[in-house]
Amino acid sequence: MSNKDKAKNATQVFKGKLKETLGRKTGNQKLEASGDADQMKGNLKQAGEKVKDALQE
Repeated sequence: MSNKDKAKNATQVFKGKLKETLGRKTGNQKLEASGDADQMKGNLKQAGEKVKDALQE
């Protein structure tokens, strides 16, 4: 996994956590759900990159 991809995926997870927290604090369920979805996407991308790395070794 390239460092650029790692940073991009980690940023997506972080933004998702931020959105989820803000949504929870403000009572905005759409924002909270969007944050949760962003976290899942980032985590899935990270897992996919790890699989690619393992297959390249």
